[in-house]
Amino acid sequence: MVSPAVLYAVIVLAAILLAVAVAWPLRRGSPRLFVAVLVALPVMALSLYRIVGTPQALDPDAVQVAEAGMPSMEEAVAELEATLERDPAQPEGWRLLARAQAALGNRERARDAYLSALQHIPDDPDLLVEAAQAVAQAHPDHLFDAQALGLLQQALAHDPDNQRARWFIGVAHRQRGEDAQAAAVWEELLPVVDAATANALRQQIALARDAAG
Repeated sequence: MVSPAVLYAVIVLAAILLAVAVAWPLRRGSPRLFVAVLVALPVMALSLYRIVGTPQALDPDAVQVAEAGMPSMEEAVAELEATLERDPAQPEGWRLLARAQAALGNRERARDAYLSALQHIPDDPDLLVEAAQAVAQAHPDHLFDAQALGLLQQALAHDPDNQRARWFIGVAHRQRGEDAQAAAVWEELLPVVDAATANALRQQIALARDAAG
């Protein structure tokens, strides 16, 4: 069995390597953001490990000791936010912030961070899909509204083979009661997905067809 100390060291090393990989493109254009990401990602990883990765996390006294010596994930996110306020022209920083806010359950803040990232890279199909999903998650009824659907359509225009964009467009049609359109969109996915996904997709298409009459 791997000891907690060894596992902790592995997570520290992995977090540092991940931080360097994510932040490296920022080292020249924004040294401050480069440093902030290097700090924030390992802290986020270690905070998560502290919560779910060790039996000692069940001990309130142990948690208090750990918290006294290490910034929380919220503090790391706040530092990243402050850095982006000083230097907002950093799309990857906004993307990182959006994902962190989503992980913390801050859906509105995640949506806003994704939309800020799109101001700098509006033609990234994966970012457009993530932003559309964040907009839907922030909606009171978790709906793909007109804004979210527009983002998905932009993603598909840039990448016609984007499976997630096509799936969510079908979901948006279903939410609107446009069941025939949903079935038609999903049918276009059948030739390009794996067998297991295709079987599940056929069930959704059948439901949409039944609803459409």
